[in-house]
Amino acid sequence: MKQSEIKDLSAAELQGKLGELKKTYADLKTAHAISPIENPLQIRTVRRSIARVATELSKRELQ
Repeated sequence: MKQSEIKDLSAAELQGKLGELKKTYADLKTAHAISPIENPLQIRTVRRSIARVATELSKRELQ
C-alpha cells in the first residue's frame, strides 16, 4: 500500500487492514518455512505495509 492510500482510510479501516496484513504476513512466513515461496519479496512488501499502517495509526493517536 502506498502512503497516499493509507491516509485516505479511517482509523477503523486502518485497524482492519492491519489485522489483514498481519494474517497475510504470518501465512507467508509459514508457507516460506515449509517450502520456499515463488516470490520471497512478498514478505518484505507486506512487512513494510504493516509498518506504514501502524505508523499512521500511532500518528493519528498522538494528534
